[in-house]
Amino acid sequence: MNSQCPRILFLIPYFGCWPFWMPFFLESCRHNADIDWLLFSDCPIPDNVPGNVRIEPISFTDYCALVSQRLNLKFAPQAAYKLCDIKPALGYIHADRLTGYDFWAFGDLDLIYGNLRRYFTAERLAGYDLFSTHERRVAGHLCLMRNTAKKRQVFMQIKDWEARFTDQAHHALDEGAFSRIFLWRKNFPKPLFDLVGKFNPWRRRSEFTEAFSTPGGVIKWHDGTDRFPHQWFWNDGHLTNDRDGDREFPYFHFVCWKRNQWPLMPQPSVEYIETLAAESSWVVDATGFHRGEL
Repeated sequence: MNSQCPRILFLIPYFGCWPFWMPFFLESCRHNADIDWLLFSDCPIPDNVPGNVRIEPISFTDYCALVSQRLNLKFAPQAAYKLCDIKPALGYIHADRLTGYDFWAFGDLDLIYGNLRRYFTAERLAGYDLFSTHERRVAGHLCLMRNTAKKRQVFMQIKDWEARFTDQAHHALDEGAFSRIFLWRKNFPKPLFDLVGKFNPWRRRSEFTEAFSTPGGVIKWHDGTDRFPHQWFWNDGHLTNDRDGDREFPYFHFVCWKRNQWPLMPQPSVEYIETLAAESSWVVDATGFHRGEL
């Protein structure tokens, strides 16, 4: 790794059962060898975990106790989905794991990474302290923050954060209330939105740029239309699609297919998934993961 490259660690707690696409997620991490992932989970450690991914076994109860201790409150959710609300606090909760890292990130597992360093270049990372891949909100599925005490504690600016962390409701704080710290009047027309942002010190040190990672959602495609890609091609760590030629994307968030189409499909066998994920290229579409012409 280039010594000038800022070091990045993703922090992802995940409990329950690994999703069927986990081998593809891990392979896409493997091809970003100079970025690290630390997962906290009660799931069995998968075979062939890349060297840059560490999975720390811990029960959901014990993890919640750790969060309670670090935040000095009672964090005891009944559902693991509540963990989404505390994503902005993960750098504070796990500050002891961030020694030597320039940035920490929170994110999700329902995505495939492309070449992250091609997008998060050293020059880009030098310019700001927070990076969201959506233009008008913090992207809960991928957000980078500089590893400073100020950025590890910025979640404490969320209104009533302690009460909202400790109740049982899911508030989507990672994309809602956390976004509002950085983005004022997010529904203003762009010139006014940008003007208002100049008066917000948190915004001035943050980059909110649409990376077009989540086709099928409410955000139009980069040409302003609803004509989204139908297939995504992963080839030795490079991510393209059937709509944009050779244009590479930093990652593909397939939440819409996961939520709408994939539950209607028969789940592929573990053997099929593991065999395909180990190959140098594969295709993702509304029916799942496949071999295909790239």
